[in-house]
Amino acid sequence: MELSATSGVPPWGELTDLLKSAEELLSLTWNPGSEQQRAELYQQLLMNLSLGYFLYFQADTDHPDWSPFLNSVFLLQPNPDDTYVLARLNGEGAYRISGERGSVYMLTFVTGAGMMGLASTPGKGFDQYDAEDLRLGPGGTFEVVLSRERPPGYTGNWWRLDPRADYILARQRSYDWGTERDARLAIERIDRFVPKSRRAPGAIVADIRELLSGFTPRLTRMWLQFQNALRERGMINKFEFANFGDIGAIRVQHYWQCVFELQPHEALILETEIPKVCRYWNLQLNDPLFNTIEYLYVQSSLNGHQARLDTDGRFRAVLALEDPGVPNWLDTGGFLQGTIMGRWYASDTQPLPVVSRVPLSDVRACLPPDTPQISREARELQIRARVRGGQLRRRW
Repeated sequence: MELSATSGVPPWGELTDLLKSAEELLSLTWNPGSEQQRAELYQQLLMNLSLGYFLYFQADTDHPDWSPFLNSVFLLQPNPDDTYVLARLNGEGAYRISGERGSVYMLTFVTGAGMMGLASTPGKGFDQYDAEDLRLGPGGTFEVVLSRERPPGYTGNWWRLDPRADYILARQRSYDWGTERDARLAIERIDRFVPKSRRAPGAIVADIRELLSGFTPRLTRMWLQFQNALRERGMINKFEFANFGDIGAIRVQHYWQCVFELQPHEALILETEIPKVCRYWNLQLNDPLFNTIEYLYVQSSLNGHQARLDTDGRFRAVLALEDPGVPNWLDTGGFLQGTIMGRWYASDTQPLPVVSRVPLSDVRACLPPDTPQISREARELQIRARVRGGQLRRRW
């Protein structure tokens, strides 16, 4: 029997009104009086809403599926080298992940409870797994069972599933965009089979309420508070190591971060040693709402494959609005302030980069004399290759 609006399903306007209070988040931005900032905040809230639909309505713990998490247009601080997919789990159950490893540079998995945005306070990360440790079949095929205990007599790939877990997050990390082949992943629950039924009206409404009044503003609030705390600690054009605690971040990955600020016709020169042993490294620029700055048509990130090291083995990059004609230009995308996030993965050392603020006209004098000159035509080719490589990856 169909349920009418008078028997428990509120009018649509009553539900959409739940979004109105999200406007108070403007007070947490760096420029609350800016029409530009207001419009971009509205855009981010719509982005969160779109992302949240997958997480709340695509699947459940009995019928798991991979939902896009922070990828492509869902830009609230994803690593441009990563695509993330998340599946809801019941830690008391048993699941099987199967598919093909592909040739993507890294494929890792994290289990936890209370993923950011889905819980009022981010919960704990539990186990972390690397596909490099899987036994593969012909053509890179694999399957791995996740359960509280290894099934009796089972000799295949097995990962422990903490009974408190309510999600698993998969990261596909690409170094050479567009050349590496993405993994293909399927997930299913194997300790029980429950037909997927039509959802009850009350359950639908409850998830709509949580999406509108919970997840959508919660994800923005979390990262605005995060970057505001960074600013309040005085980390402007000055790096510190990030401490994400244990909320699902990769434990062998060391993050470094700062707020960047510059003026037109200025540049920031970032300089660092590179660890002798380092499986992966990168850095990226984020805007004042902690969105990753457009990273296909704008070179706002670089990784260890894309970057050019100087002849002394050091990495130097130039942040500027205008192209300084150097290989490691980090384009701020028109923003004069934002944040920088960097990563050393499985490295023997963790150097902390330094930043110098200089006139744009002095950039060349501050770099090694053999730094190549990148012409406008060469830059266009560089960006076109970046766009193609990015679009050839699965991002949702």
